[in-house]
Amino acid sequence: MLTAVLVAVGYLCGSLTAGYWLVRIFRGEDIRTKGSGNIGASNVWRVYGAKLGLPAAFLDTAKGFAPAIIGVHLVGHGTGVLAGAAAMLGHWRPIFLGFKRSGKMVATAGGAFLGVAPLVGLTAGGVWLVVFALTRYASVASIVAAGSLAFWAWLYGYPWPVIAFGGAAGLGVLFLHKANLARLWRGEENRSTLWRRWVKA
Repeated sequence: MLTAVLVAVGYLCGSLTAGYWLVRIFRGEDIRTKGSGNIGASNVWRVYGAKLGLPAAFLDTAKGFAPAIIGVHLVGHGTGVLAGAAAMLGHWRPIFLGFKRSGKMVATAGGAFLGVAPLVGLTAGGVWLVVFALTRYASVASIVAAGSLAFWAWLYGYPWPVIAFGGAAGLGVLFLHKANLARLWRGEENRSTLWRRWVKA
């Protein structure tokens, strides 16, 4: 019963679309009509800079972290995994936006792994930073970092639900970046300008 409650809470947390509401409140605009049309922190940062992008990234991460770590501590890793996965699902198909396709789950997945397997989350975050620094493609960094989750979970000796979660999260992130992969193949993917937009108003 408690697991079911935590999964429901995880989904509702994931449905709290920070990027959408931050832009709506502070700019009076709909982020879905800007940039890539994605509600995630990367698109918010590209369009509006760090003043909105940074809190969006923090909140997207936190909404994966909170239900996952609560699930781990109240029940166990299996429940933490389910609650974190539910948060990711909520970010992708949020109830508060009519279940319409929204974010690509990257920051929320990172938060979920910080909750259920901190070493995995931190290491994958390091992978993201390295790949992004080398390529300047946020999409490539996200795919590679997410794809490494299962390996790090296995290497650090986490239980099988965490390893399976890593594999599923990696596949989910890859699936949601299929349009980015197509643009990369055609040479049309834009390199990120996140660093240059740090101080954008």
